[in-house]
Amino acid sequence: MAGFDPEKDKKLKEWRCEDTGLLVSINQYDKGEPKVQIGPRILKKKDGSDRAPAKAGRLSISDISFIYDIIDDIKDELENNLDPIG
Repeated sequence: MAGFDPEKDKKLKEWRCEDTGLLVSINQYDKGEPKVQIGPRILKKKDGSDRAPAKAGRLSISDISFIYDIIDDIKDELENNLDPIG
């Protein structure tokens, strides 16, 4: 069995919550089904630059509100990227 090939891993769309740094993205590996990933979380340093990505961890009400606000966009993107034959 072949191992993971980063060249075949694609990020199709990404959303970022400015308040909490939470990233939500749609990713696809090779010709597989597109899937939603919640996380990582990228917080800001005091100088305004991005810190290193961290696990999303537990979600706050702000995170849930952010996901709630974009859920229709996420669903539409997923449907638009599905293989109509598969």
